[in-house]
Amino acid sequence: MSAARTSAGGPDADLIVIAKQPVPGRVKTRLTPAYTPAEAAVLAEAALRDTLTAVAAAPAGRRTLALDGTPGPWLPAGFTVTAQRPGGLDERLAGAFTDAYDGRPLVLIGMDTPQVTPALLAAAGRALARHGAVFGPAADGGFWLLGLRRPDPALLRGVPMSRPGTGAAQLARLRAAGLKVARLPELTDVDTPADAAAVAAQAPSGRFAAAVRALGVRTVPA
Repeated sequence: MSAARTSAGGPDADLIVIAKQPVPGRVKTRLTPAYTPAEAAVLAEAALRDTLTAVAAAPAGRRTLALDGTPGPWLPAGFTVTAQRPGGLDERLAGAFTDAYDGRPLVLIGMDTPQVTPALLAAAGRALARHGAVFGPAADGGFWLLGLRRPDPALLRGVPMSRPGTGAAQLARLRAAGLKVARLPELTDVDTPADAAAVAAQAPSGRFAAAVRALGVRTVPA
């Protein structure tokens, strides 16, 4: 595949989605018990579909899904699928960057922000024409997007993940490496029932919002 071109004249960034197969009991476990494991998997699949749709519509040289599990009918055409490497999240993120790198800048997101838009992803790619990294902070203290002009596993390995200070630690690691970092708007990751309700309200036309409406908004255990 030949790379598309950004307005700055360079190749578009490649895009990576890192995700789990939406299997009950393995995904979105913090949505339970307000939602059953099967319902949580329905919401996870809807979030993944919305995310993949946004990635498919964004400019990219190549699109990769770094998957824990097996692809299903929710996967659109045009994605290269790679298996996630073993280890903690820092190792899996580092591995996803390494496995997808083909000489172009890389932008990685997860499946937890179904409100993401192609415009936001395009902005991340454009930022890497002028910055060494691009960073999308999450409302819970983590990050929803990380882009690197030239991936290096050392930028991720050892960063404490899934903690309130994860985003700050990752940003500090990038800056300590001497990278100029562009920042994107803060988004809410879907982790809890309250997050699900908030994100569905922010992006009411997506599959995720439709799934929340179908199942019912639940902010306390049912």
